[in-house]
Amino acid sequence: MAKSMTKKDIVMKISTDANIKQIDVKKVVQMTFDIIVDALAKGEKIELRNFGVFKTKSRKGRMGRNPRTGDQVPVLPKRVAVFKPGLVMKAKVK
Repeated sequence: MAKSMTKKDIVMKISTDANIKQIDVKKVVQMTFDIIVDALAKGEKIELRNFGVFKTKSRKGRMGRNPRTGDQVPVLPKRVAVFKPGLVMKAKVK
């Protein structure tokens, strides 16, 4: 099973590779994530060349099923965040 990389791992890697204090890197990484989340909350699209595109997608309401009881329950419409990888990422992950 592959190891999960955490935000802390990202901060440590950038800090080591760029020779920047971890606290400074952590601030920038957190600010980046906050900006992405805020933009998605406003319905904006974030396009990072060669990395990918973050955007929101609307899902229609539907009838679902409670797996425990089998009863039908309404699932309300909602917006969800989606990510589409860019060409460079696709090629490297492949």
